[in-house]
Amino acid sequence: MAPAIVMSNYEEEEIVRPVADFSPSLWGDHFHSFSVDNQVAEKYAQEIETLKEQTSTMLSAACGTTLTEKLNLIDIIERLGIAYHFEKQIEDMLDHIYRADPYFEAHEYNDLNTSSVQFRLLRQHGYNVSPNIFSRFQDANGKFKESLRSDIRGLLNLYEASHVRTHKEDILEEALVFSVGHLESAAPHLKSPLSKQVTHALEQSLHKSIPRVEIRYFISIYEEEEFKNDLLLRFAKLDYNLLQMLHKHELSEVSRWWKDLDFVTTLPYARDRAVECYFWTMGVYAEPQYSQARVMLAKTIAMISIVDDTFDAYGIVKELEVYTDAIQRWDISQIDRLPEYMKISYKALLDLYDDYEKELSKDGRSDVVHYAKERMKEIVGNYFIEGKWFIEGYMPSVSEYLSNALATSTYYLLTTTSYLGMKSATKEHFEWLATNPKILEANATLCRVVDDIATYEVEKGRGQIATGIECYMRDYGVSTEVAMEKFQEMADIAWKDVNEEILRPTPVSSEILTRILNLARIIDVTYKHNQDGYTHPEKVLKPHIIALVVDSIDI
Repeated sequence: MAPAIVMSNYEEEEIVRPVADFSPSLWGDHFHSFSVDNQVAEKYAQEIETLKEQTSTMLSAACGTTLTEKLNLIDIIERLGIAYHFEKQIEDMLDHIYRADPYFEAHEYNDLNTSSVQFRLLRQHGYNVSPNIFSRFQDANGKFKESLRSDIRGLLNLYEASHVRTHKEDILEEALVFSVGHLESAAPHLKSPLSKQVTHALEQSLHKSIPRVEIRYFISIYEEEEFKNDLLLRFAKLDYNLLQMLHKHELSEVSRWWKDLDFVTTLPYARDRAVECYFWTMGVYAEPQYSQARVMLAKTIAMISIVDDTFDAYGIVKELEVYTDAIQRWDISQIDRLPEYMKISYKALLDLYDDYEKELSKDGRSDVVHYAKERMKEIVGNYFIEGKWFIEGYMPSVSEYLSNALATSTYYLLTTTSYLGMKSATKEHFEWLATNPKILEANATLCRVVDDIATYEVEKGRGQIATGIECYMRDYGVSTEVAMEKFQEMADIAWKDVNEEILRPTPVSSEILTRILNLARIIDVTYKHNQDGYTHPEKVLKPHIIALVVDSIDI
């Protein structure tokens, strides 16, 4: 941060503003224009339909194969990113597998790889299966058998399975430690593509990663497999490229909207991250039916980023108090109360939600925008509290800090907004979300504490004392390292809560819950190695963005 003294038109006095030194966008005008090659798109779509029929037949035929073959086929189809075409078939197959042998007595479960894939797949599809399936791989002392060290693929899938653990599942905690230890030892001695898979997994587990990112990676790895299914591989490549065309079109729309707002010129203190905002939405939902939802969510993330930086990096208390009150009133007539620079973002914010109401009125759903507005009012109110703490030098207790900071994590707002463009999201779903269910609180906690760890040094350099880490250090008289370890423990607990809440029975459908799970996954990727990948995308997100919306797959 570099403090700058400016003359405010809002009040005739010199004001010291902590102007943030954010890096410019990495992308310039790269995504502002994109036109779909309709001839290529039509060609892809036609071949996909043929491959879709053949894959459906393949799935039907797999019902008569061994358990291991069924599971491997489902796993490959999911990891190649084409499972959304066959949701009903896959669900029926997994349901049959679960009901046919709920206690895992089949001889195939004596194979570590089969047991691990089965456990992870069923958990990820909401089946509350017991982790005791892994006890057969332990010795009389309750330790995993050392003889398993040579089963690298089994260890790899045991590692992946350990990440769907919930509370009090000690055997999965042990599975994680055991698998990581042996995989790290074996990795330098393995041949490709298995060596690449192991190294990649140790860097980023499948369950906690962004699905679209993992799909792109797995397609490249699967191509190297000796016994690959060429039909599925071609299907995956075509589907990836066709869907990427839609994503590029949407990103172009978001980029033009952002350019027209011209915040880069009029609000230079704020982060210019429209592309990164759209990347997040691909993490929440990548499938074609969520096109409208992605665009709406991307615009909202970009807008709340502007509001956040207004509170965090530019505004003063007198201005922020009026700004907060104006947003609570949500009336364009309030704009005259604001200083010039705030008028820009205030009008843009109200215009955006007006656009949402007009767009959703076509489907008779304009009433749900109310829930998103209320979340926006909530987060702005909590931003103001944080702003006052900073300016007044007040340090709250860690419990007081967290009670306010869960909202400023943005995840209450973003989850609610993620449902706007989903035609399947009803008023009842928004009502459920408004009660702050356990899975939503867990997600907000996860986002908050991981963000606090990643941004601690930067915020400390800006003179922030009311950070989560500082509050914990003061309350408990511990070092920075201990406080960060505690926050990481809180993140681990939050992940277990999320994993637990997606298991059946659930109060809402898996489609609704998956948006929350995917938002958790975005945090794991964006803040990898305690880096703030949103503010500094060149460190973390740039290669993912290039893979997802710049480079297509060679066919």
